[in-house]
Amino acid sequence: MDSTVTPRTPASPVFCTIIPPHVLDALARNDDPARHEPARRTLDHDHRQRTRRREVAARGFTPGDPGAAADKPHRTIYDAEHREELPGTKVHSEGDKPAKDASVNRAHAGLGATFDLYLEVYGRKSIDGAGLPLDATVHYGEKYGNAFWDGERMVFGDGDNDLFLDFTIPVDVIGHELTHGVTQYTANLDYEGQSGALNESVSDVFGALIKQYALGQSADQADWLIGAGLLGPGVDNGTALRSMKAPGTAYDDDVLGKDPQPATMKDFVETEDDNGGVHINSGIPNHAFYLAATALGGNAWERAGQIWYDVLTGGELAKNARFADFAALTIAAARTRFGDGDEHQALLKAWSQVGVTGKDTGKAAGE
Repeated sequence: MDSTVTPRTPASPVFCTIIPPHVLDALARNDDPARHEPARRTLDHDHRQRTRRREVAARGFTPGDPGAAADKPHRTIYDAEHREELPGTKVHSEGDKPAKDASVNRAHAGLGATFDLYLEVYGRKSIDGAGLPLDATVHYGEKYGNAFWDGERMVFGDGDNDLFLDFTIPVDVIGHELTHGVTQYTANLDYEGQSGALNESVSDVFGALIKQYALGQSADQADWLIGAGLLGPGVDNGTALRSMKAPGTAYDDDVLGKDPQPATMKDFVETEDDNGGVHINSGIPNHAFYLAATALGGNAWERAGQIWYDVLTGGELAKNARFADFAALTIAAARTRFGDGDEHQALLKAWSQVGVTGKDTGKAAGE
């Protein structure tokens, strides 16, 4: 499972956002125009973008050109100036002094934190493994309540400063979205059903690891929240977008609604919305990673994270993989890299605790 192999060109880039459609749907039905109008605009925008991504899916994207500078990030930040035109005006390049705009500086730092984890821990040179330049656009749209990876760049809305703050604030949100790019250039998981939930979960896992690595936090010290610091003053009862430690508990608010994520297969959600619940059922593999990482202790990126990275980049993960397929591959990867010791046992126990077995594929998850 060599991370230095030439990355395959993705065949079906998708439009991936950090705020799930079910949250925006609930907000769009709110009686307060100050709340439902930004949500409706965001929903309309995201629907148009998903349609556009499907139309260009066959085109694919070419990996970056390997070069001497591939071991250093090449970041460029643009300002959309509250329009929905990309990339916007170039405002910051690699090597520039910090900008006066905090959003620009946070985007620059978040791109760097993501680059650092992948290079320094896993030996991966940028998103595509070949030094792909990292571009980002800030101040996108008018009160746009989301952030997304569109297959080419990171894009950040400012939020409405009521329910959502500036989307450059949480570094794990930046890491989450850029990891969709890593998935795009590696396993290229289909963005629907269980494979789509795995796609979302992989982004949550590495988003969390990017935050932990940047802060120097061990698995025991980490909060295991995705998007902490993003919710605004209009949210009375919420700490983040998702919790890997306790899926379903990130928020329970009169405006946002109740966090719908399940922690185990017993509560798996069958739905046609959100591409088959990709942002909802991702709580199950998220929780499995949390259980494995905290059981092993130490730094989560060193053992549990290495196993997840090996599976993502190893070439054996099918585009339409189900949870049981992914579980079996992580267990096998643990044995390949670490033997039959603590890592292998932690993976067996974690997947068992969330109720993922080999029933869907006709093989035992431990085989």
